[in-house]
This record gives sequence, C-alpha cells and structure tokens, in this order.
Amino acid sequence: MSKRDAVIRGPYRQASVRARIEAFFLDNLGKVATREQIIEVATDPKTGRIPENWHQRLSELRTDKGYTVLSWRNRGNLKVSEYMMPNSERRNTASKRTRPTRKTWEKVLEAANYQCAWEEQGVFCGLKDKEIDPVGGGTVRLTPDHKQPHAIHASIDPNDPNKWQPLCGRHQVMKKNYWDDETGWLNVMAIIQSASEEQKRQVFNFLQEYFRGKLDT
Repeated sequence: MSKRDAVIRGPYRQASVRARIEAFFLDNLGKVATREQIIEVATDPKTGRIPENWHQRLSELRTDKGYTVLSWRNRGNLKVSEYMMPNSERRNTASKRTRPTRKTWEKVLEAANYQCAWEEQGVFCGLKDKEIDPVGGGTVRLTPDHKQPHAIHASIDPNDPNKWQPLCGRHQVMKKNYWDDETGWLNVMAIIQSASEEQKRQVFNFLQEYFRGKLDT
C-alpha cells in the first residue's frame, strides 16, 4: 500500500533539477508525492524559477538512472498526477535513450547552423547555445531530438544525421508535452508555458472573459 503520510519537502539545494527530484524521492520512499510537491522541489532554490522541464527530468530517473517511479498507470491506488518511488533499488541496466554519436551530432548542428531547428508555421526558433531564451528565460542549451518521437521509434540510428535535429530546452519540452505521457491528455500548461508573452496575454484575456461572473456563483 502506498502511504499518504506527510512528505519531507526539503529544502533541496542540489545544482540540477534532476538531482533535487532524485533526493526528494529518496527521502520519501514509499510515500505518495503530488505533481505540485515535485514542482516545488524542482524550483530553482536561488532564483525561484519553476523549470518547464521537470517532467522530463522525472522521466530520466526511470530511463537513465533505473529507478522505479510509479504513477496511476501502473498502480491502481495512485491518482492522476501522483507518483511514488517504492524503494531505492536501481535496475542494473537502465533503458537509456539512443543518442547520436559525437560526429553525427556535429553534422546535425552544422546542418542547422548551430541553432534550434524548431519550426512552427514556417518560422524557425533559431536560438543558439548560451543565448538567453526571451520566452522561457534561462540559458539555451541545444540537445539532440529524434525527428520521429522516441515513443514511436526508440532505436533510431545514432550514425544518421538525417534522423536528428537540435532543439532548445523549451521546444524539447513543448514537443514532448503536447500530450502528457502520464495522463494521455493534452498538456495545456506546457503549451502555454512555451508560448510567447503576447500569446500568454491572449490566453489570460480569454480566461478572464470566460470566467467573468462564474467565480462568484
């Protein structure tokens, strides 16, 4: 049975989002953690900034580090957006994602002019390594992305540069989280987070109009 006892909430001051989430789960083995609690732990302890990629870092505890992290999909007594690490055991071989070789990655970057290759309605992102993301904030770091989603084709040839593209962190999250792996629902929050400030204002104005009068009833 999973426990809904009060979880230990830190503070966690590890340098990376993944390290903070890992420490949190190891402190709360067998306890149920909510999405909100994980986001609180993932938040940068110095800047207070909430990372948009927390869900990806949580997934890496399973795929890259070999931990068992349960959700409602594999444990019936967990609710949507609840998670639990039953123990600290790690699989001997974690199912790491395929990555391009160093030579292939250099070719991919060169073909993309060392810029994020995300395209939307004919407009490319174009952010480069170490620039400041004007939308999401933070320093840009380009990472390799499967042109075909990993969930569909996990064994993409690491030596074929045509199978890869460089994406900035914001667009990695945006691509992954259009549909949330854990719920199967459209991840509206991830889409709004990755939108421009003007688009965020449009959403804000729409919600104000939509809820006008409803909140008082």
